[in-house]
Amino acid sequence: MAIQYAITGTTAKGISASVERAVSEGALESGAALPPVRRLAERLGVSPGTVATAYQELRRRGIVVTRGRGGTVVADAPAVASRRPPKVPEGLRNLAGGHPDPALLPDVAPPVRLSPGARSHRAAPRLPELEEAVRAWLGRDGVPVEHITFAHGALDLVGRLLSVELRPGDAVAVEDPGYHHLLDLVTALGLRTVPVAVDGEGMRPDALRTALRDGGVRAVVHSPRAQNPYGGRFSPARRDALAALLREAPDVLVVENDYASGIAGAPLHSLCAAGLTRWAHVRTVTKSLGADLRWAAAACDATTLARHDGRLLLTSGWVSHLLQAAVLALLTDADTSALVERAGTAYARRRDGLVTALAERGVTGHGRSGMNVWVPVRDESAVVNGLRTRGWWVAAGARFRVASEPGVRITAADLEEAEAVRLAADFAAVLGEAEATYGG
Repeated sequence: MAIQYAITGTTAKGISASVERAVSEGALESGAALPPVRRLAERLGVSPGTVATAYQELRRRGIVVTRGRGGTVVADAPAVASRRPPKVPEGLRNLAGGHPDPALLPDVAPPVRLSPGARSHRAAPRLPELEEAVRAWLGRDGVPVEHITFAHGALDLVGRLLSVELRPGDAVAVEDPGYHHLLDLVTALGLRTVPVAVDGEGMRPDALRTALRDGGVRAVVHSPRAQNPYGGRFSPARRDALAALLREAPDVLVVENDYASGIAGAPLHSLCAAGLTRWAHVRTVTKSLGADLRWAAAACDATTLARHDGRLLLTSGWVSHLLQAAVLALLTDADTSALVERAGTAYARRRDGLVTALAERGVTGHGRSGMNVWVPVRDESAVVNGLRTRGWWVAAGARFRVASEPGVRITAADLEEAEAVRLAADFAAVLGEAEATYGG
């Protein structure tokens, strides 16, 4: 059924602005159908071409999508609306957030001295001491570190790389299921998402081969470990198989998001060390040191460095030296390093404990690294609501999926053994109730 909101405007710009305003204010929600072009043109007294141009602009900007005979509808994650997770109902145990255990994060104190003077840091945007520390940090994992840059978090860095490399309509291969904020970002940039199926070892080579062959892919974004939400991690064999495919596509930019490096609970087998032409290894500290440290580092090829830093120079110019100093202090502190190591051990124990408890009750959970467990289900809403009645709050998988099968994500970062056993029992009960509803 078409929307009830009254779209206004007599020009393509005015019509698109009216729709955008309604989406941003919540008058048009995700999935709401816009009127057919000719019907809206008749109502507004404009030509069908004017409406078609407005809809084309809205599609280019990721606000609406066209679904064949389903018509034009508001996108699942419109670029002008904030798609925040649902508010956690009071009294529920929240396992939906994807956040680390606060008890396993260091105390962060800002440096006492600000950078002297009121001068620009564009000529020297990175603290040399932090560059040196980052080269040591990445180099230990075999990542080439000749070219290093910084940004304001992993998504900031990935978004800048995609925006300088690609144009609206270009295709980006992404993991499916994958990180929901990345999926939203690709859409917001006006890029086309090409889903690549994953398993316990990350992107599947057969799926990536198809995406490269048939999808017109210009960039690939992946996580080599702690894949969110599935929990996959590359084995050496999987890394080699993917690298062989990507070496045959030298013009494709490969972005490796190692967002949970310190607490992934798995070694790094990096595609960026496999002889690719265009690549960037992105690493951040928000999961291991704290969410307020909006900083990320990247090692990359020379061309990618120049393009990223050229765009950064024209916008923020540099990452705050105050922030860089705080990150440097934590990266080089022995007590903090020990705490991060303990956190990684704890997350592995809790994650594996939940997977085991589920398996003992006949429920399959996926999670070989990181903090999350992905559980395939037939009906996400039934499972989420069923667990809610038992005091649990988990994330429905729809936010993470493009073409993959339904599931739910459970964050096990602070889930101790006794709780995991209770959750697994409740999960099995809820699945049993759902199966009875479906008739077996």
